[in-house]
Amino acid sequence: MSNAATMRPGRPALPEWVRRLPEYLTIWVPLLLSAAHLVSFSLWTIWISFTPSTLVPVAGWVGLRNYTAVTASRNWQIAFDNLLLFGSAFVLLSAATGLILAILLDQRIRGENVLRSIFLYPLAVSFVVTGTVWSWLLNPGLGIQKLVHDLGWTSFKFDWLIDRDMAIWTIVIAAIWQSCGFAMALFLAGLRSVDPDIIKAAQIDGAGPVRTYRRIILPSLWPITVTVVVIQLQFAISTFDLVRALTNGGPGIATQLPALVVYDLMFQRSLLGRGAAAAVLMLLILLAVLLPYAAWRYIQRRRGAYA
Repeated sequence: MSNAATMRPGRPALPEWVRRLPEYLTIWVPLLLSAAHLVSFSLWTIWISFTPSTLVPVAGWVGLRNYTAVTASRNWQIAFDNLLLFGSAFVLLSAATGLILAILLDQRIRGENVLRSIFLYPLAVSFVVTGTVWSWLLNPGLGIQKLVHDLGWTSFKFDWLIDRDMAIWTIVIAAIWQSCGFAMALFLAGLRSVDPDIIKAAQIDGAGPVRTYRRIILPSLWPITVTVVVIQLQFAISTFDLVRALTNGGPGIATQLPALVVYDLMFQRSLLGRGAAAAVLMLLILLAVLLPYAAWRYIQRRRGAYA
């Protein structure tokens, strides 16, 4: 019997969508469920913000009364001022710290892997743990000030945690410690992706290290810098657990942030409508950051497609 007679016809090829069905189910189903959850609860919160809801949701329409009450309150005004100060200081200092660490690690120093792991370690720690530990360190009766006093320097004073004017900077310090490793990782990846031939050409032309970084390397990091700033701003706007564990909004209400105002209105004062209005205001602040970034990324992709 010939080989041709013994051959069996092969199985028909499956359609493309059938072969990729497991991939679609694995990726798109969780994404669609998450999107539906996010959109539905966002719309529910927006609706609640226009109702006279207190302890439980109730039907009704009060217009912008909840928004007017929130924006006119002293808590929200202080929280918004603190957000401007905390957000700008945290984003600038964490990005600068991450960039400096990335430049130092980019020198191919010995023990780079160990140092990179040390700098990235805070990312593995929850913000509650970070806030708790820093509250011990900055407590005048337990932490740095007491240690220095025990060493004999009794005139040393470091009581920012109980100082109304300086307490917000304790949150900045703790947040930078927590997040600068993330900025470092992104900047280091950007530094390692710069074309070495361009750097060699600049060195041949007589450019020193400072000029090389200023004229060639740092400008090439602009897209990564924008990404770092936007992500850090998003964190700053939604910060809650770090402040809750570190200062609890105190002393008094000196370190209130918008997320704490939402928590206070909803769960401590049982003003559900006003708390929802404060949450919607936070959402608008986030959109003011994310929408321009999304538009910028879209324009960049379009330019790359037509280049």
